[in-house]
Amino acid sequence: MALLDLLGRRWTLRVLWELRTEPASFRELQERCGGVSPTILNVRLRELRDSGIVELTERTGYRTTRAGAKLLGALAPLDAWAKSWAKRR
Repeated sequence: MALLDLLGRRWTLRVLWELRTEPASFRELQERCGGVSPTILNVRLRELRDSGIVELTERTGYRTTRAGAKLLGALAPLDAWAKSWAKRR
């Protein structure tokens, strides 16, 4: 339930989505997640770091951890389902 609570918070899934293929700096994430306030983005990144899903590196910025990559892999079937569902609408 704790994971679902975290993922259900506004902007959390978007941040993970934006980090799925490459690391990003705070500023890059803010641009990719157009509309998120710096305060909320900072809170979500802190929550994701505290949960071990995202890490901050000096060289590349924010990126998913191994656990974060596994989480994204686990969410892949949901992404496929959502794409199929969107075509029907």
